[in-house]
Amino acid sequence: MKKSILIFAALILFTACFPVRSNAIPLTPIQVLIDVGHGGVDSGTSFGDLLEKDINLAIAKQLYQELTNAGYRVAMNRQEDVALSDDNRWLNSRSRHLRDLAQRKNLAKELVPQMMLSLHVNWSKDKRRRGPVVLYQSNEQSYMLAQLIQDSLNKMAGTHDKPVKGGTYYVLRHSYCPAVIVEMGFISNGADREMLTSPQGQEKIAQAIKTAVSEYAILTGNLRMEGRIEESFWKGLMERLTN
Repeated sequence: MKKSILIFAALILFTACFPVRSNAIPLTPIQVLIDVGHGGVDSGTSFGDLLEKDINLAIAKQLYQELTNAGYRVAMNRQEDVALSDDNRWLNSRSRHLRDLAQRKNLAKELVPQMMLSLHVNWSKDKRRRGPVVLYQSNEQSYMLAQLIQDSLNKMAGTHDKPVKGGTYYVLRHSYCPAVIVEMGFISNGADREMLTSPQGQEKIAQAIKTAVSEYAILTGNLRMEGRIEESFWKGLMERLTN
């Protein structure tokens, strides 16, 4: 409860420190792009016959419904079990993986969403490791979005992880909007696996992400925040208040 109050106070202070500016991002037809990880021949991580690509798609569909019901304009870059690399006929590369990533980037460029949520599932050789982990870009918007999603998923899962800077990830380095990678849980952990694969668990994950997106939208609107600094004001403030 104390942490939630401190975070809420920090959000108020943050928005006060960054007033609305004339170069605000204009409204676009799509507000949220859901990047559904893997697909087709690329199954992602797995546990027995459980495949990450299927879990990502199931939760993405649930999240799409949650966000649409809340009034957001949402798009998914795949709605079935297909490889996005198959749609990429413009990049002259033999690498299926690179064509897949480039196709995801290009769709974000074309749609110009106000945020992109890339859904994935984690794996660890340590079966005790569990819980969601959110990765962010090196800018204020992405970190703020990641912090809100991480906090919301932590409450759902009973964990206390912090968001992680994902500087080496293609989707985060080559994005045309604030983007985060949401590792929704560890398929290698029994408790997480139940959450990731049961209809009730998938709904809870989608609702937690939707709650965070709504908080982000309320707090920022179309505000273009200061970007690309190693230790941001927001990150420093959050760490001082929550540690």
